[in-house]
Amino acid sequence: MCEDVLREPFIRDIETALGCSFDVAGRDFSSYGTGPGELIYVRTGGTEGLFKEIFCKDGGKPVIPEPVRLLTSGKSNSLAASMEILSFLNLYGIRGEILHGSPQYIASRIACHPERACHPERSEDPSEARDGDLQGGKSGEAAEGDLTRRVSPGRILAGSRLGVIGRPSDWLISSNVDYDLARSVLGVELVDIGMDELLAEIAMHSHPVVDVPPLNKPKFGNPIPEQDLGGSLDIYGALLRIIAKYRLDGLTIRCFDLLGAVHNTGCLSLALLNFQGYTATCEGDIPAMISMAIARKICGQSGFQANLSSVDGDRLLFAHCTVPLSMTRSWVYDTHFESGFGVAVHGELPVGDATIFKLSPDFTKAFIAAATLERNSYEGQLCRTQVILRAAGIAPYFLTTPIGNHHIILPGNHAEALRAILR
Repeated sequence: MCEDVLREPFIRDIETALGCSFDVAGRDFSSYGTGPGELIYVRTGGTEGLFKEIFCKDGGKPVIPEPVRLLTSGKSNSLAASMEILSFLNLYGIRGEILHGSPQYIASRIACHPERACHPERSEDPSEARDGDLQGGKSGEAAEGDLTRRVSPGRILAGSRLGVIGRPSDWLISSNVDYDLARSVLGVELVDIGMDELLAEIAMHSHPVVDVPPLNKPKFGNPIPEQDLGGSLDIYGALLRIIAKYRLDGLTIRCFDLLGAVHNTGCLSLALLNFQGYTATCEGDIPAMISMAIARKICGQSGFQANLSSVDGDRLLFAHCTVPLSMTRSWVYDTHFESGFGVAVHGELPVGDATIFKLSPDFTKAFIAAATLERNSYEGQLCRTQVILRAAGIAPYFLTTPIGNHHIILPGNHAEALRAILR
């Protein structure tokens, strides 16, 4: 495994920029914190639970030397996982940053610290450069990159009922929500529904007639069998029946459990539900569901629940395998990125004004930013719907003080409307 890391072009390019080579410990963190300038390389999404398992003994507060530096490649949801981990650390006042960008930029951040993360192979020592400041203060202080604002949302979702099917995915370590707090602060009722109930509904193989296009050849992955499209619509029918049974205004689903259980995904069903006016999010992400429900309440439209995949200056690439069909100017089928099967959605969104929004799990602060959707993208090593947004000066928030990994993208400039109501 260590050898695999050292063979990655991304890692080799950083070593070249630094003029040194890394020592890689693999998953052995027993000596972490005792050596010079250590980094934690977050290679893929889904590793957040492993981080918590390693650094939170007995499920308590994370014990880890500060500052924590998380290295991300910008591929395979590496950045999204790092954001969730850093958000988790921020909850406990532990400072850190995500090292993300070009190998040259990452090397410059590593070289800012007097203790090196690698062993020099030549006399030029970048560590002799002036020590740079992490974008964050001492524990408990607001970080320089903290662009969140304190909010008092009031009972903005009074009378709403939102379902949680299964439980939050294991990697959402910073996204726990207190149900009683959600009821008292927002007025929303969160309803737990077992995954077994959803699977029983899916097994009925029943769904209403849906006007969807025939299957196309995916750009990435294998052709999609007709039975997979039918299976996706069975998931959609099952979710509709659960919505009716529990009188829900929306839901979130622990969707990755469907990969093994029914060899399919919830991507298309969530895209359809959002199109029909429900709030529907994936991965059991309750803060994302609540954020999307609030955005719908204030702005009157669906939002795109997305991972941040890469940052290049003021340009941010967001991606996910489902998107509300009502947001798209066109869309096609593709396979689910992480599994390579099932039915996902590649949507093309209209360019122009956009808004990025996320409410914290305790409902006390929010990130709200106006942006411009510059173009759509379609890369193989990312979730299928991909948009590039430009917004000046907000990158430090994502790399130092993010609110979890998922954020909600809205078409149009709704920043002032959100700020005015969430004051």
